[in-house]
Amino acid sequence: MKRALVTGGSGDIGSAICRALAADGLHVIVHGHSRGERAAATAAAIRDAGGSAEHAVFDVTDAEATRFSLEALLAGGPIQVLVNNAGIYDDGLMAGMDFARWRRVIDVSLNGFFAVTQPLLLPMLRTRWGRIITITSVAGIIGNKGQTNYAAAKAGLHGATKSLALELATRGVTVNAVAPGIIEGTITDHEFTPEVIKRLVPMQRAGLRDEVTALVGFLASPAAGYISGQILSVNGGMA
Repeated sequence: MKRALVTGGSGDIGSAICRALAADGLHVIVHGHSRGERAAATAAAIRDAGGSAEHAVFDVTDAEATRFSLEALLAGGPIQVLVNNAGIYDDGLMAGMDFARWRRVIDVSLNGFFAVTQPLLLPMLRTRWGRIITITSVAGIIGNKGQTNYAAAKAGLHGATKSLALELATRGVTVNAVAPGIIEGTITDHEFTPEVIKRLVPMQRAGLRDEVTALVGFLASPAAGYISGQILSVNGGMA
C-alpha cells in the first residue's frame, strides 16, 4: 500500500483530499498543527469508513522539528504521494503591511514546502515512483488586491513546482500544482457573498471541494505519469 502525506489535512480542502486518497487505496497521513485534534478526527473517520490512516502534528515553519517528525514517519516506509496543502493568509494592503505579516505567510506556504518536501525526496526517489502535488491558488496566477504576501508565496510555489519537476523527471516522480479559485468552505462562506462570487467567477458559483479532490486524486494516480511541471487551475474560468 502506497503511503501519502497531506499537510494541512485538518482544513476543509485538506481533509477532503485525505478522504479521497484513502478511498483510492492509499494509507494517508493527515497532518495538522494548530488544529491537531481535527487531523486526528479526519484520520479516525477514514479508518471508520474502512480506509487506512494516521495523523501527525508538527509545525512546517520549524524545519528541524519537521525533519524530526518526517524521519519518524519514514521509519514506516517511504512516502510516495505528498500533497503540500498547508498554508495561511493574512491579508492587507502592502503599503500598511509589516514584515511579520509578510514573513508569516511566506514561512508557512513557501518555506514549509521546502521543509516538508526536501526530506522526503531521496526515500521517494529510491522507489522510482512518486507524486508531489502542491495546492496553490489562482491568486498566484492573476494576483489579488490585499494579498501581495499570499500571491507571492503561491507564485513562488509555481516556480518551485516547475523546477523540481525538471529535477525529478527521469526518476518516475511527477511534480504538479493545483491552483483553486473560490472553493466552497468555511473561509469562502465567510469572505464571499453570492453576489461577489457571481461578479468574480465566470461560472457564477463557488467550486466544490470534490472538484479539487478529483484533480488531486488523478494527479496522484498511475494514470497521470506523463503529467509533470504543470499548474492546473480549478477556478470556474477566472483565469
